[in-house]
Amino acid sequence: MSVASLRYRIEHCTEYRYSEPVAICQNQLRMQPQTRSGITCHESTISITPVPETVTEHVDYFGNRVYSFAIETLHKELTAVANSDVTVEPPKYRSLDDLAATAIPWTQVRNEARDIARLPDRLAYEFLFDSPRVMTDKIFSDYAIESFQGDRAILEAALDLTKRIHKDFRYDTTATDVHTPTINAFRLRAGVCQDFAHVQIACLRSIGLPARYVSGYLRTIPPEGKPRMVGADESHAWLSVYGGPLLGWIDCDPTNACLCGTDHIPICVGRDYGDVSPMRGVILGGGQTSLKVRVDVEPLLPATTTSNLS
Repeated sequence: MSVASLRYRIEHCTEYRYSEPVAICQNQLRMQPQTRSGITCHESTISITPVPETVTEHVDYFGNRVYSFAIETLHKELTAVANSDVTVEPPKYRSLDDLAATAIPWTQVRNEARDIARLPDRLAYEFLFDSPRVMTDKIFSDYAIESFQGDRAILEAALDLTKRIHKDFRYDTTATDVHTPTINAFRLRAGVCQDFAHVQIACLRSIGLPARYVSGYLRTIPPEGKPRMVGADESHAWLSVYGGPLLGWIDCDPTNACLCGTDHIPICVGRDYGDVSPMRGVILGGGQTSLKVRVDVEPLLPATTTSNLS
């Protein structure tokens, strides 16, 4: 069952602790949602401790909000907190049967995506190609084509591939790290949400379909009769495959074997993780570093039973 839109308050807290003082740090944050198809951002703010000497903000090439700051005084702790108020809309597709558009052959989308002059979403064309962390390869196309036989409908085929990756790959936080090449994760058949998303993107691009990386949050639903645990929600990653002008971008979550619904809250999109890393930068000094991240996703309206298309 699908439901109407849901509104959330999100807090994403990142804390760094250093064994030695940091003299200078310069960082970029991509933690703030941007209003785009499927999500409306009502308000979003960033607070940094200690207070930065300089702050700038801009929107990057992919439409993501970027908050840049520099601290030029000695410090041994750094805390960045992003608070956002958003509404997430349900996808256009409620089931595999309720839209004629869901019967669009994947081969039609593939062929249309190659014609940039007629492509309604011209940025989709750019997600056809290799990116620093996702390289196309025959090993990926051979795996993907089992789901994309003949003129199978793109929504049905994308969901089938999503479920196969979930089934064939083991979720293992020790198998990979943030720098593990996608081809290695594929051969290991193991990894985390970042790896699962990269693998599916590689599969889709390798058969000629535009696919992009999505960073965001996944609302957790407590067991019946139990209170919601503050801070128990997660940063998450999934992907979108372009489904043509009628379906637009189809969000797929191979970590959870489903198409995304209103429990998935998108924040940034890019070619791969390198374009959407929540926080990155450089420091001078610091010694040994410890990192703690806490995310809290709170529904602002009474919770309604939801489910993703699976």
